Amino acid sequence: MELLDKDLVSIQEVRSLIKKAKEAQSILAEMSQEQIDKIVKAIADAAYNNAEKLARMANEETGFGKWEDKIIKNVFASKMVYETIKDEKTVGIIDENKENKTMKIAVPMGVVAGLIPSTNPTSTVIYKAMISLKSANTIVFSPHPNAKEAILETVRIISEAAKSVGCPDGAIGCMTVPTIQGTDELMKNKDTAIILATGGSAMVKAAYSSGTPAIGVGPGNGPAYIDKSANVQVAVKRILDSKTFDNGTICASEQSVVVEESMKDKVVAELKNQGAYFLNAEESNRLSKFIMRANGSMNPQIVGKSVEAIAKLASLNNVPSTARVLIAEETRVGHNVPYSREKLAPILAFYSEKDVEAACEKCRAILLNEGAGHTFSIHANDEEVIKKFALRMPVSRIPVNTPSTLGGIGASTNLMPALTLGCGAVGGSSTSDNIGPMNLLNTKIVAYGLKEIEEIRGTAKAEAAVSSVSLEDKEELINLLVKRIISELK
Repeated sequence: MELLDKDLVSIQEVRSLIKKAKEAQSILAEMSQEQIDKIVKAIADAAYNNAEKLARMANEETGFGKWEDKIIKNVFASKMVYETIKDEKTVGIIDENKENKTMKIAVPMGVVAGLIPSTNPTSTVIYKAMISLKSANTIVFSPHPNAKEAILETVRIISEAAKSVGCPDGAIGCMTVPTIQGTDELMKNKDTAIILATGGSAMVKAAYSSGTPAIGVGPGNGPAYIDKSANVQVAVKRILDSKTFDNGTICASEQSVVVEESMKDKVVAELKNQGAYFLNAEESNRLSKFIMRANGSMNPQIVGKSVEAIAKLASLNNVPSTARVLIAEETRVGHNVPYSREKLAPILAFYSEKDVEAACEKCRAILLNEGAGHTFSIHANDEEVIKKFALRMPVSRIPVNTPSTLGGIGASTNLMPALTLGCGAVGGSSTSDNIGPMNLLNTKIVAYGLKEIEEIRGTAKAEAAVSSVSLEDKEELINLLVKRIISELK
């Protein structure tokens, strides 16, 4: 029977892809660490060698970001991720503790459902394929329709490279007819082991509601605090470098700058000196109407666009051609306050607060409004200030004195290099990690017996006896009990 409806074609395609992926995974599960590592290296090398081609494809197809920066993202997803994970043990016995007499054995999860966004399409495919195959899992991708061709070409390149060194056919699959119904089938299919969801809030929520174990990430909305102990010139450089990287399409990028009032003039002057354009009240109001859609979601018209394109869209005629970012002064935080929300574009909010305490509370308010669990960045040389903010921010990662975009994903810090950043329970995520191969493994624990029941029973009786005596005699009885246990262990 010929399938004519797109949704039915998509569902059938997904079922076929999962079937092939499951068969391939049973072969991967029997491979040695050396064989798995060879496959992962082949994927990394092929992706690295095609970094520019795939970057250009992604930029041309989506219209998001800068192809030059997308090359860096592809290199990061291939070379940097590979260098971090290449020596990780992910097959067989991965840890042995002779003192505690325990042993950990890696168990691959099975078929991974990889949901891919349009903002970082090729780099996310490379990264998710590598961490999945490294842990002896297979992966089936659901591509964002607006980046389908770039994603399919990435899958073709890395899949062919993997197969050339012994990877079974079907280990890396991708839908060619992406539909909501097909993606729903991918997430809910009985043979899908886990979902790696990177994208919009609705999609991540659907992943967690699917009934299949999922690792999803919520929106980023990280404020950047510049303390009076910071080198302001360097801090501003890092923030602007970060916010303009691929036109702000990485969710760990800064969304607002927060300072004390005493620092305001100095920071504003430096921001302007380095290419920031501060909107006046009328311009700020005009642009705010283009940041969010009526349903409260981010307007795709601004995502990954240049300052020039955004200024044209909002009829901001006074913005100079040299402007790197657009900044609006803001005091409010809320769901209906666009500048206090996530803006995957070269747009920043600017807050000045009366003192450090007020600045800390403003950063918390911004994150709890949107972006809880994700990323907060700070620029300071006062370690006590850094600790104060770190203890109070409801986030999973805190880049210090570094561009938040590159720090959050682990490019300029020693965090796990990743393009899926867990937000923890506060952000509605199952983990707070930068996701790597170990997040896609289960473990079997082998534990040798160390005590017989008589010893456990005797210890319990002795403890019960201690609890029934007077306070004065307890210390002596405890000392006797400790001596007895030490003697028995010898």
